[in-house]
Amino acid sequence: MDMKLSGKTVLITGGSRGIGFACAMGFAAEGCTVHIASRSKESLEAAREKIRARHNVPVEIHPADFSNGDTARRVVEAVGHADILVNNAGAIPQGDILGMTEPRWREAWDLKVFGYVNATRAMLEKMYARKAGVVVNVIGLAGESFNYDYVAGTMGNAGIMAFTRAVGSKSVDHGVRVVGINPPATRTDRMLTRLREQAEKKFGDAERWAELTKHMPFGRAAEPDEVADLAVFLASDRASYISGVVMTLDGGQAARH
Repeated sequence: MDMKLSGKTVLITGGSRGIGFACAMGFAAEGCTVHIASRSKESLEAAREKIRARHNVPVEIHPADFSNGDTARRVVEAVGHADILVNNAGAIPQGDILGMTEPRWREAWDLKVFGYVNATRAMLEKMYARKAGVVVNVIGLAGESFNYDYVAGTMGNAGIMAFTRAVGSKSVDHGVRVVGINPPATRTDRMLTRLREQAEKKFGDAERWAELTKHMPFGRAAEPDEVADLAVFLASDRASYISGVVMTLDGGQAARH
């Protein structure tokens, strides 16, 4: 299926690794000019080389900390012509209501919550003026499957879900769509590191990490490419009547009891 994205420009935050990097590869495969942003210039450079090695498209990097509103606005100003914004930067740490300190909580939300809000606000000004554009928020299953031991993540993701639905319900009046994706645990490098540590502790063998995913749908975690494929579709004209919604990509996990 032709996504009709060739020649378009996409800005992806947290684009050097994991789901963000998979999104960058996915949009590059469709012929998009790709801009990726993250805190690490080294990671961005490595990601750029991998994308260029596989796809013949322009790739630009933006070392930036999106927890800082001024920095987020500066990057968006530099890539204000982008047709698509994918908000993906941020990982909120585990912790219950007593275990999460206020500084850790605020630091996590500065990137995952306010980073999304600030980037979206800045980009919408550009998109509204052109009366065209798409914002895709990669959120997380904890926003709809509440978790006491992940309270900051549950609250933050639920907030971004509400933000997506509220903004996307009216952005269409300006020709712009805002959508979200709720992925579950996804097989990123970060997740593999954590699973290997758990497997070493439980089995005495880090390479038995896959056994810890057998309880998941289809006996495995989601793949970054599966999330990226949905992001590409939602950003394309094939999804031109979809806005103000959050798509759950979880193999049915949220509905399990």
